[in-house]
Amino acid sequence: MKIYEELKARGLIAQVTDEDVVRDLINEGKAIFYIGFDPTADSLHVGHFMALCLMKRLQMAGNKPIALLGGGTGMIGDPSGRTDMRQMMTEETIAHNIECFKKQISKFIDFSDDKAILVNNADWLNNLKYIEVLRDIGPHFSVNRMLTAECYKQRMEKGLSFLEFNYMIMQSYDFLQLFEKYNCNLQFGGDDQWSNMLGGTELIRRKLGKDASAMTINLLLNSEGKKMGKTQSGAVWLDPNKTSPFEFYQYWRNIADADVLKCIRMLTFLPLEQIDEMDKWEGSKLNEAKEILAYELTKLVHSEEEAEKAQKASREIFSKGYSADMPTVKLETSELTDNKISILDLLVKAELVPSKSEARRAIEQGGVAIDGEKVTEMNKQITEEELKKGIVLARGKKNFRKIEI
Repeated sequence: MKIYEELKARGLIAQVTDEDVVRDLINEGKAIFYIGFDPTADSLHVGHFMALCLMKRLQMAGNKPIALLGGGTGMIGDPSGRTDMRQMMTEETIAHNIECFKKQISKFIDFSDDKAILVNNADWLNNLKYIEVLRDIGPHFSVNRMLTAECYKQRMEKGLSFLEFNYMIMQSYDFLQLFEKYNCNLQFGGDDQWSNMLGGTELIRRKLGKDASAMTINLLLNSEGKKMGKTQSGAVWLDPNKTSPFEFYQYWRNIADADVLKCIRMLTFLPLEQIDEMDKWEGSKLNEAKEILAYELTKLVHSEEEAEKAQKASREIFSKGYSADMPTVKLETSELTDNKISILDLLVKAELVPSKSEARRAIEQGGVAIDGEKVTEMNKQITEEELKKGIVLARGKKNFRKIEI
């Protein structure tokens, strides 16, 4: 089975400009393709994970990836999938985030011996002159057509800023630049980027009279149609300092039964023949499938050693309610008041809940425990003496933290 057929079998491909052209390009290892990453945070997250895995798959098949970092487009902000305008970032923040992205992308993509290219679109976008863009690029974009794009339609009710309206033009200009500079003939992205990507192929056709291709991959959605990669405390990050390997493992270990085999097919590098056999699994075998998924993805993102540790800790917690390798939160005495801390504050500091109101709700629902004993008092205080010995704080049956001082 060739790579294009494998991507289809894994349920990754959503839309393509011309299937025969794209199939031949990537099956013959002739694709020079790019995926863009806007530096909206100081770490990539699960939402980027599928794109990184796709880049890795295609590079393994002999194609050449271009990782485009959005130092320029990050100054504007992509309106796709947004109900409000993104917060504006400073140039310093963008530069810092880009450096963080570079390190993480290098764990997936081999940049040695010109096997891949890493570029920053600030190199050309930041030097553009407004009148030149209006005259040179503006005539090739129909406002009426742009407003039919899904990424803009969903923002029209609340108000689409002129700043964001320019995003499609900037992304299209990226493709034009990469086509001219690096012979980039294919753009990949999430399915919510389809309109922006078509803008790029059309700009290349109008400006240069040449053809370029685009292909989108399906977004990672759960069985309820919601984007995966979010927890009660926020995004699932690829940076171990923001989401520990154990927490990363636990996220995948605890996904719904209905989602596990789809995630194994879309995200892991396990052979399709093995996954086809797993499709028949039911009942308790699905827990085994979840362990396989969590292990494989933790190994990919962190390392085999971290995957082994996370799996061991997860199993110990399931059987004993405790593990030496569980995530540990260390408090400073300055964080206590009169040598005590409230259970509400502690739940928030341990990142088991995003807010005190969520902490109250968790206690009311009987989902909070200290050392295996359910917490029923909303005003419960934990003393410095207890914290010196160390306690295990749990929210639900699957989220644990060891708390020390």
